[in-house]
Amino acid sequence: MDFSEKARALVQEQIVEWDLAGRNYEGLRRVSVKTFDFGDYSIDIQYNPERISSSALQNKVQSLEEHNCFMCEKNLTAPQRKISFNENFNILVNPFPIFPEHLTIVGVQHQDQQILNSFESMLNLASQLSKFVIYYNGPECGASAPKHLHFQAGLKGFIPIENDFANEICCREVRTIDGVKVSHWPEYQRGIITLTGSSASDLKACFDKIYTQLQIFSNVNSEPMLNMIAVFDRKIWTVHIFPRSVYRPTQYFNAANDQFLISPASLDMGGLIVTPREEDFFKITEEDVFDIFEQVCFDTQSVLTVINKL
Repeated sequence: MDFSEKARALVQEQIVEWDLAGRNYEGLRRVSVKTFDFGDYSIDIQYNPERISSSALQNKVQSLEEHNCFMCEKNLTAPQRKISFNENFNILVNPFPIFPEHLTIVGVQHQDQQILNSFESMLNLASQLSKFVIYYNGPECGASAPKHLHFQAGLKGFIPIENDFANEICCREVRTIDGVKVSHWPEYQRGIITLTGSSASDLKACFDKIYTQLQIFSNVNSEPMLNMIAVFDRKIWTVHIFPRSVYRPTQYFNAANDQFLISPASLDMGGLIVTPREEDFFKITEEDVFDIFEQVCFDTQSVLTVINKL
């Protein structure tokens, strides 16, 4: 069953029933967007003041446990409602939207945000929410609730990387592993590993190898820093993996006029940088974007080192 229409209907219903959602989805009409053209690709900058509330909430809930976790079903309060998905997840409307239809998909069980054992769930979500892009933020890379497994989803067509993927100048295939095409993005400012395939099990096996190599490269035993975006189209999955060097750029910690309140996560990695403050929207330049990505992302050589170890 394709859950897309059920999820889209839930968004429209919650906009009417839930004052918080209604106000913030109405606020999307006042969102401003500007585009930086880098020749073969572009990056959108979105000024979205309602996201400041989401950022504040994220900082507040870093250590929330089950008894007060806002993602646990028992803690949901009316008028917020859910759609059950395959008994393991609940589909919720995100009340701080970036997309016209923005979902948060949360695990039924209260368990840590971790992708290694949830990768196939992400593929399943992408195939059954076929009108949406599914994305994952690691526990140290923008996750709203690091203590509760969740994904997010937005309607297809809003993230620049969706179109850029078809541009061979941006995305180049490196090798094929057990039927899975492995590509990288040499001229895209961000080090990205992209997997393409029609078999969920083969994609899972390839991802497991990448995950292990990222652990080795980053010298960690826990989940390596990463963001991910998954899309399903014409029976093919495309999974973009964004290995991370650091969570936040130095500009985030600067004072006064030198500060940018930008914490890059999956959407930013995909070319949609969200700025909750108006001053950041107006003052950010192409040079700032280059510098931010250079700080938080792997470079091309690092990505190729990981791929060549597979």
